[in-house]
Amino acid sequence: MFDKLVSLDVQLFVYLNGLGSESYDGLWLFITKQINWIPLFLFLLYVIFKKLGAKQTLCVILSIAILILITDQFTNLVKYSVHRLRPCNNPDIHSIIRIVKSSNSFSFFSGHAANSMAAATFLYHLIKPYFKYTFLLFLWPLIFAYSRIYLSLHYPLDILSGYLFGILTGLFVFRIYQFTQIKYFPL
Repeated sequence: MFDKLVSLDVQLFVYLNGLGSESYDGLWLFITKQINWIPLFLFLLYVIFKKLGAKQTLCVILSIAILILITDQFTNLVKYSVHRLRPCNNPDIHSIIRIVKSSNSFSFFSGHAANSMAAATFLYHLIKPYFKYTFLLFLWPLIFAYSRIYLSLHYPLDILSGYLFGILTGLFVFRIYQFTQIKYFPL
C-alpha cells in the first residue's frame, strides 16, 4: 500500500512538473523566494497594527516567530529522519522531469508548505473577524508551495504533509496566542 502511494505521488509529480514551460521558469523562481513575499507580509502587519494596536501586534509578531521556529525545526527533524530524495535528485525520474532548481537537502516534508500554511492559518484566525475575504490568505501557501513542485524540489505528498502539519501548528500556536492574549494582554 505504501509503495503504491509513493508510486502515485511520483506519477502525479511527473505530470505536474511536466506542465511547466521554460518561459515561466523565472516567474516560479521569483515566487519560491520568501523575500519576494515581503510586500504581502508588510501589508498584513499594517492591517494587524491598524486593527489590534501596537501591543497586540508585537504579540502577533512574537507568536509568528515561535510558529515559524516550531515548523522549521520540526520539518528539518523529519527531513533528516526520513531521508527522501528530492525529485531533482531522484535517479529514477531524473531524465524525464524538468529540473529548474536543485537542492541537496531532503524532500519530505516541505518546509515552504508547512511554514506558509502555518502562518496563513494563524493569520486567518486572527483577522477573520475583521475581513470578509480573509480566506484569500490561503492563496499564498497554495501558490508558494506549488512553486516547489514546478521547480522539481518536492513531490505532492511533501506539500500536502507540510500543509497538514502547518494547519495543525498554526491552530496550536493561535490557541496559545488567544490564551496569553486574554490572560496577559486583554484588549
